[in-house]
Amino acid sequence: MIKKLLLLVVMSSLTFSCTTKTTKKEEKAETTTSENDTYAQDNYTKKEVTITMRDGIQLHTTIYSPKDTSKEYPILMQRTPYSCRPYGDDLRTRLGPNRYLMEEGNIFVYQDVRGRWNSEGVYDNMRAYIPEKKEGETDEASDTYDTIEWLVNNVENNNGNVGIWGISYPGFYATYSLLSGHPALKAVSPQACIGDFFFDDFHHNGAYLLSYWRATAVFGYMKDEPTMESWYEFPELDSKDQYQFFLDKGPLSNLDEYYKEDNVFWQQLKEHPNYDEFWKSRGIIQHLEDIKPAVMTVGGLFDAEDLYGPFETYKNIENRSKNYNTVVFGPWSHGDWARVRERQAIGNVYFGDNISDFYQKNIETKFFNHFLKGAADGNTGLPDAYMFDTGKKEWSEFSSWPPEGVAKQSYYLGENESLSTSVSSAETTFISDPKKPVPYSEDVKMVFTPRKYMTDDQRFAARRPDVLVFETEVLAEDVTLAGEIMAKLKVATTGTAADWVVKLVDVYPNDHEEYEETQDYLKMGNYHQMVRSEVLRGRFRNGFESTEPFVANQKTDVNVKLQDVYHTFKKGHKIQIQVQSSWFPLIDMNPQTYVSNIFEAKASNFTKQTHTVYGDSEIEFTILAKQTNNNAELN
Repeated sequence: MIKKLLLLVVMSSLTFSCTTKTTKKEEKAETTTSENDTYAQDNYTKKEVTITMRDGIQLHTTIYSPKDTSKEYPILMQRTPYSCRPYGDDLRTRLGPNRYLMEEGNIFVYQDVRGRWNSEGVYDNMRAYIPEKKEGETDEASDTYDTIEWLVNNVENNNGNVGIWGISYPGFYATYSLLSGHPALKAVSPQACIGDFFFDDFHHNGAYLLSYWRATAVFGYMKDEPTMESWYEFPELDSKDQYQFFLDKGPLSNLDEYYKEDNVFWQQLKEHPNYDEFWKSRGIIQHLEDIKPAVMTVGGLFDAEDLYGPFETYKNIENRSKNYNTVVFGPWSHGDWARVRERQAIGNVYFGDNISDFYQKNIETKFFNHFLKGAADGNTGLPDAYMFDTGKKEWSEFSSWPPEGVAKQSYYLGENESLSTSVSSAETTFISDPKKPVPYSEDVKMVFTPRKYMTDDQRFAARRPDVLVFETEVLAEDVTLAGEIMAKLKVATTGTAADWVVKLVDVYPNDHEEYEETQDYLKMGNYHQMVRSEVLRGRFRNGFESTEPFVANQKTDVNVKLQDVYHTFKKGHKIQIQVQSSWFPLIDMNPQTYVSNIFEAKASNFTKQTHTVYGDSEIEFTILAKQTNNNAELN
């Protein structure tokens, strides 16, 4: 029963086709969708087919068509590794990306990708793209092409136009569809799309995300034949405290007791600790050039799972293609934009009402309708970049991203915990102890994949001796960051290995009001809201393909790229930077003694070390110097 319950949580988290578990406070914010529970049943018919790929493999495909056959409709498709259930006679209660597209009428198609659930074939996690296919070779691009070709020729009442969308892993398949080359594919929306498994989800800049370890079960176990039931099981963990569980387990090699040789993905993670050809070939970003379909990339500015992918997808298409290309980022965690919720909040921080509904009605629906039903001339009425200012808490429209009117400004990590524009000769030290790593959250619980920490209060970390804090004076005027952040650290360590974590924090004024969502034990006065954070495994400081140890006590450059933000630090707030060397168990603990493969480290390799951060360490912000955008009203 526990395993089945956990499976439901996973499916909810990763596919957004189920109702996610909410807290009592969130229940109040959740908008009822009972009026839509029977809409699909009343207005759509369902048909399940198998579509044969060019190599003979058959893929399970479910087609929902409007009962009104008096007109033609475009096809909107999602390809997924997470199952296109329900199978059989039951219909989904909600079809497509949003209820507006469902209610106005479209043909919706869901497909189990090769090797997953009720489809035939062998699954390959993040299957590599083959640009020049030889006879008999297939990939997700050819499977997409073959599927579209069958659909436009066999589904009644279709208008010949196809759109594809997907969130998270289905977002990766949406991106992949751009490489299919099928002329009927007109509009694609990769959302929270995985771009590269060495930088999304399971790794961040070479550091292994231990917090995703349990999800290895989803991707690592193979099946022999089509199935409508789960064939994988999750490890049984006798703990309610994630931090203590992983601390007690010690080195990653001790987790082998849970995943054996039959978990293919766990073996791949262990065998490929560096950014070698195995990972490179599975990345999709490098192939995004000369794209023809219209693209709308969507992401959440507080997405703990896939933040790298959406930004890199948009930027690579923008720089290497001439198609219609737009980007949307809102104040969302992973997939929030597809949910129906009145109050939009991440953790303790409230951002506004009906933000996801605004996106679904005025952005997403408009995009697909224009290219699948409308003029398809690119005059959508949408800006090139629809971005939500998570400080001012309002939408902005830009003609490009990063927007025009930005400038680089460097701040330095100075004496007396100061963050200023002046270089300092300060040297700040701290002791990093693998037996007492810095938590990524002060919440005591067991989570499947983390979310809330992306806006969590960082006071608990700021008060630890192994976390360095640097902050500005109280701001006399608003400061808007709009673009990427580069932390150019100058560091040293008494050891030969270290991780470096940089966090950007918005320090609220003392009189800030509470929100409905604020945890009972907290106050929003002096709240330290995390705005952006990132880690770099120090061995990869000069490239991800190979590793190198630190020279003990030698001053060394370590550059940590933080993904883009759009956040106004308002007058009366402070800008803060935190620097630390552990972030547990979001990422695994670095032994701080160099070993060639951390997955093979032994307990004796883990040693306490002293780290130094120098005052000429530079935080390069992208600052919006002049507000040239038009703020959008929430309707």
